[in-house]
Amino acid sequence: MDNNIKFTNIPDLIELIPNSFEDNRGIFVSAYKEQEEIFKNSWGARPISQINISKTISVGAIRGLHYQCDLYAEAKLVRCIKGEIWDVAVDLREHSATFGSWYSTKLSPEKGNTLFIPEGFAHGFQVLSPNSELLYIHSNIWIKESENGIRFDDPSLAINWPLEPSDISSRDLSLPFLKNS
Repeated sequence: MDNNIKFTNIPDLIELIPNSFEDNRGIFVSAYKEQEEIFKNSWGARPISQINISKTISVGAIRGLHYQCDLYAEAKLVRCIKGEIWDVAVDLREHSATFGSWYSTKLSPEKGNTLFIPEGFAHGFQVLSPNSELLYIHSNIWIKESENGIRFDDPSLAINWPLEPSDISSRDLSLPFLKNS
């Protein structure tokens, strides 16, 4: 087992800690390197179709839980590049033994960790420090008609958000519960 890979309680969902190089000037970390084992073992031969950055200002804000369906299902590498967030992935793979299970971890530049979220998972996060920024690497393009989601406060998931949820978009508040999606 690679010391830089943390296997979670959900098959295929992996937390990665890429190697970093530090000196008196600062730090260098690869967000993705095709030939590096840590990425080969999770990302595989998927294409990189999009790279996005999001910034969320207020502490307690929640974004998600989002996913894309059908032909546009996507894998993601999610890394916090500023601040700190509590990241959540929910297994929505219909025939999975862990369907409806979720995994969470804190992501921050200091921890240097990245969450690999395979196709068939919903993703969301809560901001733990102001002005937090995330870097996303996506295996597929975003298509509005394929976008879907489930409510962050779905009682069947019982996600224990670390802070009182706040600053949630009207779109996210209108998402269905898992049983209705």
